[in-house]
Amino acid sequence: MKKVTFGTPESVVPSRYCREFRTEETPVSYPVSRIRFWKNDRGCVLEFPVGTEQFFGFGLQLKGFNQTDKELILRVNADPRNTAGDSHAPVPFWVTTGGYGIYLDTARNIEVQTKVRRASDGQTVMTVQIPAARGVDVYIMEGKTISEIVAQYNRMAGGGCRVPEWGLGTIYRVNWHDPQEKVLHTASYFRENEMPCRILGLEPGWHSHSYPCSYRWNRELFPEPEEMIRKLKEMGYHLNLWEHAYVSPEADIYEEMKPYSGDYLVLDGLAADLSPGRGREIFAKYHREALVEKGIDGFKLDECDNTGLVEYGWKMFPYCSRFPAGMDGEQYHNLFGVFYMQTILEALEGRETLSQVRSAGALCAPYPFVLYSDLYDHRDFIRGVVNSGFSGLLWAPELRHAASARDLIRRLQTAVFSVQCLINGFYCEEVPWKAFDCEGEVRELLQERERLIPRLYAAFCRYRETGIPPVRALVMDYTLDEQTWTIDDEYLFCDDLLVAPMTEEEEMRNVYLPEGRWRDYWTGEERESGWHEVRTDRIPVFERI
Repeated sequence: MKKVTFGTPESVVPSRYCREFRTEETPVSYPVSRIRFWKNDRGCVLEFPVGTEQFFGFGLQLKGFNQTDKELILRVNADPRNTAGDSHAPVPFWVTTGGYGIYLDTARNIEVQTKVRRASDGQTVMTVQIPAARGVDVYIMEGKTISEIVAQYNRMAGGGCRVPEWGLGTIYRVNWHDPQEKVLHTASYFRENEMPCRILGLEPGWHSHSYPCSYRWNRELFPEPEEMIRKLKEMGYHLNLWEHAYVSPEADIYEEMKPYSGDYLVLDGLAADLSPGRGREIFAKYHREALVEKGIDGFKLDECDNTGLVEYGWKMFPYCSRFPAGMDGEQYHNLFGVFYMQTILEALEGRETLSQVRSAGALCAPYPFVLYSDLYDHRDFIRGVVNSGFSGLLWAPELRHAASARDLIRRLQTAVFSVQCLINGFYCEEVPWKAFDCEGEVRELLQERERLIPRLYAAFCRYRETGIPPVRALVMDYTLDEQTWTIDDEYLFCDDLLVAPMTEEEEMRNVYLPEGRWRDYWTGEERESGWHEVRTDRIPVFERI
């Protein structure tokens, strides 16, 4: 790995807030001397020499996969609708089939053209504009495969996250209007019907006021929350609570947080400054004493992904905002999810978790939080699983409603073979499979998830030690295989499984098995490498042997 500094970098950058950030300087063959840097009225520009290599990464991209010959603006956006770079988790890190990857240590919305030709000499280059900045630190990593390069990037952040085995079990989020009795009824339903479920999640209704948040129990729906938690614990459940960081005037910490919030209200609540400092201490202390010490060990951190760009009827803080720690709104949008995760980990005081978050960013591999979305296209969800590994991120292709029993089962199959098996019934009056009379198939899939947990846990342990993610695009391990450069609907899972999900409309699909020996996960039948036509009601899964 090689660090190169251009100009004068900003002080507010991701590495400053990465507690385990570390680098090891080694020689690289990349032509560093050919990188061009200059400043203009909009900030600064970098120009990188490129050849025939293919580009991947740039964060959680739901709409695009191979980023070669693309023009992108990496911007936090809750509702990415196209391939222009918007993302729940934009990351200024890219990897290539040319044996190198590059990380830019910036909290700005960078503008990228992955391949463009100069008018002066016809040379092909990659350009990056960093608005407002007058310089940047550039980190160059090299490896034989993309997996080796990504592993270096993740180790630079501190390695992959440590997760508890129970966090890898099924999580079911109940309807957001469900009262205490209904929550306990749902908990009993899973146990009585031998349907594995380890975590129950409560949605906005648990708050006395949820937009903005009070972080206090709604006593009409939950008259005895501590008794409910005790009963759920007795049944073997962990409990996860939804929230966001816009503080309601009803919140006990509202007055304390006033001096430690941004200068614009959001949803008529305070936009908490959760960067290291007094505001974070107040927020974390309240969560620890009011919730964690009462038995809560997981949180769903919502609305930290610039929801104001979506037509939801409310606005987020603008880029011109100022926060007490000295950041502007653009920088805070890019670091908001990171700060939020760090704050909740401080509240948990070392207790293990695998929680959820709506936004992340650079150097996030050490955080045990899984990204999710309000979007619901199944193909996009599969692409998210495939892409997440490029950028040190975890992604959950959750199940909510379905158009048919086939749609529900296909979606659940994808969820079962992902880092977190998440079923979100926040607007469902009953568990979503009841309407389709397919409880037996759902039970079988949830039981399969339980059987996968030891294998997945071992992959997470390897992630922590080596930086190699538990879910990876085929091109990450088989970088020189040109067939893998466009495959955005297959992925490697738990190191030795290849998963090729199918959507509702598919009765058959083609599956590519890279070089090596494979066998069908379900039947044990051996398969040669190459393309195969697969027709099955199960999810196609193959095991490396």
